[in-house]
Amino acid sequence: MSTNLNPGRVAGLWYLLLVALGPIRLIYIPSKLFADNPSETVSNIAAHEWLFRLGMASELACGVVLILLVMAVYELFNKVDQRLAVLVVILGGVMPALINFVNVVSDAGALMAARNVDFLSAFDKPQRDALAMLFLRLHGQQYAAAELLWGVWLFPLAVLAYRSGFLPRFLGVWLFIGGCAYVVMSFAALLLPQYQHQVFLISQPALFGEIALMLWLLIKGAETPLANVTESLRFGLIAMRDYPGW
Repeated sequence: MSTNLNPGRVAGLWYLLLVALGPIRLIYIPSKLFADNPSETVSNIAAHEWLFRLGMASELACGVVLILLVMAVYELFNKVDQRLAVLVVILGGVMPALINFVNVVSDAGALMAARNVDFLSAFDKPQRDALAMLFLRLHGQQYAAAELLWGVWLFPLAVLAYRSGFLPRFLGVWLFIGGCAYVVMSFAALLLPQYQHQVFLISQPALFGEIALMLWLLIKGAETPLANVTESLRFGLIAMRDYPGW
């Protein structure tokens, strides 16, 4: 069987690309540019504009990859349950991708304030710093909202994986637990922000379910039920053709 045509490996490759791009704006850019002091954060953004723009570009790319990923997942699971597969596309692709694009607009506002573009010259530097931080904080709140979708899309995906017959059932259970963890993290960020970091640390083992699914798809691959039937028929016809007397 050709590896590049295996639908499971196609989905796994899109998942891998998402895992590679996602941390750029989510983790790497904040670790390099953001500081406790708002003025220092804004100065870092202005001094390393290209790096901040790289984060914006990576977020746009993540939105596109999300759509391609869920379409590959739909192709893999639509014969298992089409309605659940459609839910995966909407909750895991379309809606989170929209938040990615809105996040880029928030970052663009922060960058304009940091660069002191002409129409902001009426504001003094502390005011521009405060405006830039407002956009950055909005970006963070939009991530908190996105976490709800990151969790909810795992519920139909978990059921599909559990029912599929071509993936181990423990992956479905793990994905469901990971979905619950994301939902808890989202509401903790909104309702109990002082405990957000602790909830994130406790949730880590549950979140690795997606990594396990990605690795399984990349290494083992997965065939849809229709593909399995087609393959069986092909080998059956070959066997009948080669049988003496046929």
